[in-house]
Amino acid sequence: MFCGQSLVNNFFKYKRKVWQNVNLMTKTCNSTYRPPKILFFGTDNFSLPSLQALHKNCSHSDCLGVVTSFKSPANSVRSYAEKEKLPLQKWPIEPSGCSKFDLGVVVSFGHLIPANIINGFRQGMINVHASLLPKWRGAAPIIYAIMNRDTSTGVSIMKIEPHHFDIGAILAQREVPIKPDVFMPELHASLALIGADLLVDTVNNLSERQKEAKSQDKARASYAPKVTNKITEINWSELSALDIYSRHRALYGYKNLTTNFLGKLVQLLKLRLPEKQLITQKPGNFTYQRKSKSLLIGCAEETQLEVLQLRIEGKKPMSAQDFNNGFLKQAMSLSFTDNKLVSN
Repeated sequence: MFCGQSLVNNFFKYKRKVWQNVNLMTKTCNSTYRPPKILFFGTDNFSLPSLQALHKNCSHSDCLGVVTSFKSPANSVRSYAEKEKLPLQKWPIEPSGCSKFDLGVVVSFGHLIPANIINGFRQGMINVHASLLPKWRGAAPIIYAIMNRDTSTGVSIMKIEPHHFDIGAILAQREVPIKPDVFMPELHASLALIGADLLVDTVNNLSERQKEAKSQDKARASYAPKVTNKITEINWSELSALDIYSRHRALYGYKNLTTNFLGKLVQLLKLRLPEKQLITQKPGNFTYQRKSKSLLIGCAEETQLEVLQLRIEGKKPMSAQDFNNGFLKQAMSLSFTDNKLVSN
């Protein structure tokens, strides 16, 4: 019994010693590992979650700096940096501005980074992009993904290369489904948070991710250029109701779709697809539906779209019912032509 008890005691002493060594090694590793010193480039609400996540991931006070626009009013990135007293630089910066940092991180910045800035970072520069590259390279990937009715999108972390946007090797990607009824602000917010999480994981495993980086397949590339007002103009004879509604969801909260009525610009504020085909109408022709209190407009491919709210140039937003009572009865013989509304 004495010998057995001694063995038990020795076993537990040995076990405690092992765990003490493991804990000591863990503390030592944690104390010696530090995330790279990062200079963050960003300007907007998509950038902000990534900046906040990097700040939370910091292990010491001087590991994070910020470069952003100094236009008035201050953007969300600048406001956060000022509030948290992070070192702040105004774009454009000199190469000396990145000399104290190991890694550059760009999230929704909108400026092409010069080669001398990229080369100023010991570990280069990486970018958070809201698509599964090489699909939807460019300024508006979320908008084009919804507008083209993609079933999925995602976030890519890539190396930044000089002279071109969105061509660098991929360090990490995460796929996200696109719900058929999602509007741009919801998907934008979701991808911003997913991008922030993937960015921190990439930064904390940077050496491994860089070794495993994969070049993009140029043959599979598609482009999402900057959105102009041209994309908001509705051609009723070329776009189906689903095309128009998808474009409405893609631009929601950013730009309104437009048409014309009696020589005035009309913004379409609230739209929906009818549950079933109601009446056949030529593209651009519309009628007021009393039961649904909506304007029913003919579109391409013998499809129809309902408008519930709109704004006529120089007027406040109005319901379809107010439009019918105030304007439609004045023009019963008119109809919408391409990019023009016209009543039956």
